[in-house]
Amino acid sequence: MIKGIDAHIHLDMYDESRALAMLEEMPGNSVLALIAVSRHLESCISTKRLRDRAPDRVFAAYGYHPEQELPSEEKLDELVNWIRANANLMAAIGEIGLPYYIRQEAAEKGQAFDQAPYIALLDRLLGLAAQLGKPVELHAVYEDADMVCDLLDKHGIRQAHFHWFKGFKATVERMIHSGFYISITPDVLYEEEIQSLVRSYPIEQMMVETDGPWLFEGPFEGQRTDPSMIHPVIEQIARLHSLPVEEAAQRLLQNTMEYYSIQITE
Repeated sequence: MIKGIDAHIHLDMYDESRALAMLEEMPGNSVLALIAVSRHLESCISTKRLRDRAPDRVFAAYGYHPEQELPSEEKLDELVNWIRANANLMAAIGEIGLPYYIRQEAAEKGQAFDQAPYIALLDRLLGLAAQLGKPVELHAVYEDADMVCDLLDKHGIRQAHFHWFKGFKATVERMIHSGFYISITPDVLYEEEIQSLVRSYPIEQMMVETDGPWLFEGPFEGQRTDPSMIHPVIEQIARLHSLPVEEAAQRLLQNTMEYYSIQITE
């Protein structure tokens, strides 16, 4: 079976027993590693605990997910200090970004939404990434991605990974030109928007992910999201780029290992 890395998963959001079982199943499922992202300080601590259980398979990213209420200054300072203290065992800062979906929900309800504090939060976390010399895992789609690109340029960050990205043609071209990476989820098997993105994006700047435990539709309807779902994603990317599956798998694997500076003993 082809081998790969799940480049974006919320391992701490699974029941701990299920998370540990998935770690045990990874070798048999030809999943070499996971990039486990975090949502807030408590999530970071849980992710670190899981990383410590399998440091050769779990590579941790610590951050603050934007699709939630803002942290207090005290909580943010606590998070930043914790990240600094644990930076030596951290693969990246993430998940960080801008709150596209809760902003859309507010607009649908006719409610005001102030984006400025979220931009300030992201600006601080990107500054931290630049200071620590760490890559970033980003939640930024459509018009938000342009603002994020501006902030990345401001901080001189070139190692940027936009997970489950969706965006406009001009933004896609800007991201490609900047050398930024995207990762592709299982919905590439049934969403034309994602298939079109894959066709237009260089495979040299691409990874695969599940964003588990998020659930998918199409051929995955009713299934619990598992890292092994990266394999049909790899096969679909190979089809869309007219490449042999093994070649596509090797390229995607190498991209992820190089981006996150990780070494894996198979």
